[in-house]
Amino acid sequence: MEGDRQGWLRCLLGGAVFVVCMAGTTLPTPLYPLYQEKFGFSELIVTVVYAVYAFGVIGILLLAGNASDTVGRRQVLLWGLGFAAASAVCFLCATGLGWLYAGRLLSGLSAGLFTGAATAYVLELAPPGGGSRATFVATAANMGGLGCGPLLAGLLAEYAPSPLLLPFAVHLALVAASAAVLLRLPETVRERQPLTAVRPQRPALPARVRAVFVPAAIASFVGFALFGVFTSVSPAFLARFLHVDNHAVSGLVVALAFFSSTAGQLAVSRVGVARSLPLGCAGLFAGLLLLAGAMHWDLLALVVLSAVVGGTGQGLAFRGALSAVAGASPDDRRAAVISTLFVVAYTGISVPVIGVGLLADPLGLEGAGLVFIACMLLLVTSAAAYLLRRPVTAPHPKV
Repeated sequence: MEGDRQGWLRCLLGGAVFVVCMAGTTLPTPLYPLYQEKFGFSELIVTVVYAVYAFGVIGILLLAGNASDTVGRRQVLLWGLGFAAASAVCFLCATGLGWLYAGRLLSGLSAGLFTGAATAYVLELAPPGGGSRATFVATAANMGGLGCGPLLAGLLAEYAPSPLLLPFAVHLALVAASAAVLLRLPETVRERQPLTAVRPQRPALPARVRAVFVPAAIASFVGFALFGVFTSVSPAFLARFLHVDNHAVSGLVVALAFFSSTAGQLAVSRVGVARSLPLGCAGLFAGLLLLAGAMHWDLLALVVLSAVVGGTGQGLAFRGALSAVAGASPDDRRAAVISTLFVVAYTGISVPVIGVGLLADPLGLEGAGLVFIACMLLLVTSAAAYLLRRPVTAPHPKV
């Protein structure tokens, strides 16, 4: 009993470190309008600044996604916290656009290191037999942390002084505290190798996985693209067209999407993998339609509903996609296949968002958003149609 309590305490502390790191990756979200006003750049630059983060995540997943299996969880997580601290310093020192690019790139490197390593670490810290509850801790820490970032920054920017400094100073202090906690937690990888043993991972897709991977990848792409638009241009849309100048409200709207995703991911264990993917596609479809309605009629209520419904759909679809792909993968290729799915997902969080930025000048932000929604609706409809013809069958979630 005492060992179980200690194991759960370690698991929760590991989850708290995970929350701090992921919160830092979305911290600038409600602050982009302030940076636009300060540095005078366009919507395209906002989306490029945001997308730089995704490129950092993809790069580190490909180059060192398996590093924690080799050199140990704590060492990789400490590197991730180091990149998070460096990102906060860049934003604290920001006197021009270059600092924002650097800060977002470092944040992407931090998230790329944490995504796999922290999930594995939280599961390994839990006591024996606690896999299901530990999965909940890891899932809630990941998506909940992403939701906490804009919420924290929005509250501080609205109700505290120095809106472009205080959020990052607070996060820097939290990162320092997280490093102190991490140093007191045990290492869970017993046979560690030197850093030179780490090798880049190539995207892999065995033939037996391809039928499952296609709809899973499409749904993941659309879900992350929806999050990309919410976290990059929604604060500007809220301020410009809905006259929502309260940074706390902007942060809360974005946070709702991530918190709803957490709920959707947790629901997969009840609805099952086979049903979670088509249900997730339906949720994404409804969320996109609600977002289109919000842009057409300029209604805040529809933006909020879009965040909740679309976020839930994203959680269902992505957890279902991850479970289905993991279940169909050979044991010796599973990590590489999952990394490939993450590469597709983070491509979704960057490329469509840049497209919105490119179209915002000739079409306006609303017009660009509607074009984006039409393209994503086409993709998610294609995935749903594929699933109706060839339903995903997986015995049980493995992720």
